[in-house]
Amino acid sequence: MAAEDATSVLRMAGWPVVELRRYALHPGARETLIELFDRELVEAQEAVGMRVLGQFRDLDDPDSFVWLRGFSDMESRKRALAAFYGGPVWKEHARAANATMVDSDNVLLLRPVTSLALDASIRPPPGTSGSRPGLLVVTIYHLTESTAADFRELFRRELEPAVRRAGVTVRGTYASEHSANTYPALPVREGEDVFVWLSMFADEAEHAVHADGIPEPRAQYLERPTEILRLRPTARSLIHG
Repeated sequence: MAAEDATSVLRMAGWPVVELRRYALHPGARETLIELFDRELVEAQEAVGMRVLGQFRDLDDPDSFVWLRGFSDMESRKRALAAFYGGPVWKEHARAANATMVDSDNVLLLRPVTSLALDASIRPPPGTSGSRPGLLVVTIYHLTESTAADFRELFRRELEPAVRRAGVTVRGTYASEHSANTYPALPVREGEDVFVWLSMFADEAEHAVHADGIPEPRAQYLERPTEILRLRPTARSLIHG
């Protein structure tokens, strides 16, 4: 990224609450949702105090739409969600959006451990279609309750250096936010401990070159197998290559 301009660069650490949202869609409905979302639902959410950070096509599931949004804190999350979902834009488009979805409750509530810088000045305008460059890889470790508290330090001390030796840059890291859900109308996954890290590649081929060198945490840290999401940014995603 070029020299940072305080007016155009935002940091995900400036959004201390982040939702990682994964929607299961009806077969063939993803492009319909993306077109509607990117045209109508980005600015309307940001106008009431949240930030749409990234929207993605899951390369390994054609019926999945993944996105991230940020909030200043849990109380402002409550106010912003109430304003948006009770407002005129969602009222106008809710039926069409919901018609694409099988399930929208697969949501991890996270807090940043390390920040990711994004240029907020160059989001293409509504109506832009296609994809932005890059492949975002989201790695999700599902941690045992007994090891979750120590995992951030383990990642910093052992795993991240090994990731760098494999030729991969960690773009941001996140841990579970365990605050009570302040907007129960939108469920989140509760009672889980996860650690999430992001990396960006030019494309699937570059990721494949490095993937085998990325270490896995020792088995005693994991409640269940690691999830890896390979995500292509939509045309209006702030997170891109």
